Amino acid sequence: MTKVLNRHHPCTRIALSVLAALLSASLLAQEPVRPERTLDEIKAEAIHRAEVGQYPLIGLDPSDIKEAFASIHTKDKDEWAAAFMGVGDRYMNEAKALEKTDAAKANADYIRAWRLYSFGRWPIPASPGKQRSYEKAIEAFLAHAKFWDPPLEIVKIPFEGKEIIGYLRLPKNAPGPVPLVLAVNGLDSRKEDLSESFSAILPYGVGFLAVDGPGTGQNPIKVSENAERVLSRVLDYIATRSEIDKNRVAMHGVSWGAYWATKMAIVERARLKGASAQSPPTEKFFQKDFLLNDLLGNREYLFDQVPALMAIFDNVKTIDEMAEVLPKMSLVKQGLLGKPMSPMLILAGVHDTQVPIGDIYLLLDKGDVPKTAWINPQGGHLGRQVGVWPDPRIFKEVIIPWLVRTLEPEPSK
Repeated sequence: MTKVLNRHHPCTRIALSVLAALLSASLLAQEPVRPERTLDEIKAEAIHRAEVGQYPLIGLDPSDIKEAFASIHTKDKDEWAAAFMGVGDRYMNEAKALEKTDAAKANADYIRAWRLYSFGRWPIPASPGKQRSYEKAIEAFLAHAKFWDPPLEIVKIPFEGKEIIGYLRLPKNAPGPVPLVLAVNGLDSRKEDLSESFSAILPYGVGFLAVDGPGTGQNPIKVSENAERVLSRVLDYIATRSEIDKNRVAMHGVSWGAYWATKMAIVERARLKGASAQSPPTEKFFQKDFLLNDLLGNREYLFDQVPALMAIFDNVKTIDEMAEVLPKMSLVKQGLLGKPMSPMLILAGVHDTQVPIGDIYLLLDKGDVPKTAWINPQGGHLGRQVGVWPDPRIFKEVIIPWLVRTLEPEPSK
């Protein structure tokens, strides 16, 4: 005899509700998350990016990448770092041996070693081996910078019992105080990368001071709702240098650095003549749905974007903790968007999957002064477009000219 279940009976309704909840939880647990690239996929994509000059392999020789990859068989971070340090060490040792007899070749070798070490710690030095690779990257970069004229000055600025380390470079034989750009890196780039790029602004009579942003590189503090105070301290320091015109200071930032440049354009507008920002996150980027649906497993990013993002905050170890802390960083949540601000150059790509284009349009719509926008309809993160608008071209043709114009002396009244 078959017993028919009475679904209207109270006990049956409770049992069905419990079953439905269990099934729902089971389905959510099994819902596939966009996976990170496999090791083989990372290798193939990295070699391709090296061949076409695409970030984060701009300037790296594909043959060096292939040589390092021959020693990498797992995703172990120390194995990764050891492989790139092994190749980088060869160039580093050769450079040291050639310094006195062939300065040009030694310098080229230092650059090659720096870029290999830097990729060895990429995206963040999240293991002892990657930390060692990062330290070697700094050593190789500074060895390369010894060949610069005008020279690079390492500045150390006291800050809350620690110190901010920056790289200052000023134009040669300037007749008086010079204008300056304060440059801040992104999530996985470093002040060394910015110093290499911003050397191109010196012939225009403009200097630069490059520092690592909060939570990255050698910055003494992690990201928080008021971490911009570390950059305000840098502005304090700039004002003490007689060689710098404190009334002609601008700021530049990429990605996360663009977030700080945007925030500083508001909170420090009295001390900044302008700010250029490439793909600045402002609001949607910080929401849980963007974290889960766009940043996890993002393929525009080579690998490990979310782990790198978690590392710039204090005590953020899980996705849930990340989803809780990120919204606090929104410039809307902080009540800043819409307030008076410095003039800005905002660069972005419509097809950016790392910072939503809506964040850029929101920023363009706020404030009290006109902004300059450079939006690439075919561009990705930072406005990049492979083969058409690579990073160096954007920097040379868009960013530097705008900063130079912004820092020109005001006409005499």
